[in-house]
Amino acid sequence: MPHRLRPYLHIFNQWDSSICIRVNRSSQYGWVRHLFRIVSWLGDGVFWYSLMLGILIVQGPSGLRSVLHMLLVGLTCLISYKWLKRKTLRPRPYEVHQDVWLAGRPLDRFSFPSGHTLHAVAFSMVALAYYPQLYWLVMPFTMLVAFSRVVLGLHYPSDVLAGALIGFLIAQATLMY
Repeated sequence: MPHRLRPYLHIFNQWDSSICIRVNRSSQYGWVRHLFRIVSWLGDGVFWYSLMLGILIVQGPSGLRSVLHMLLVGLTCLISYKWLKRKTLRPRPYEVHQDVWLAGRPLDRFSFPSGHTLHAVAFSMVALAYYPQLYWLVMPFTMLVAFSRVVLGLHYPSDVLAGALIGFLIAQATLMY
């Protein structure tokens, strides 16, 4: 990294850590911790696979294209984020900062990017491309998933933002065809 960028990177890391610590403090309230653990568990795939099943039940064979599209996007997201995590090896916030309390269960070792957020954004975009009337359901859930990652001490805000951007780009690329 060029020497002239180091001070900016340091400032960014301080900002990222500071927000992470402040947001994570809310997990000390039992109801907050419980709510975001449930959201995180649903974001593990339960919500999205239930949504796909619901689409197939309600739409029948005409819903198959959207569900297959979501599955393809999900697989692409999985491959992408696992590759990125192996390349970046960024430790999770609770491993680096004693002020960050681990309030959720990590699915893997590394922090960057947030796979939950990446998948939530990508699945939401594809679902809404086919069924815009689902906005009231998928958008609030996607926001809660993204927020849960920082609340539970599993990700920095930059991990979540990067996951959202990557999920957006993957979904957008598949929606162009």
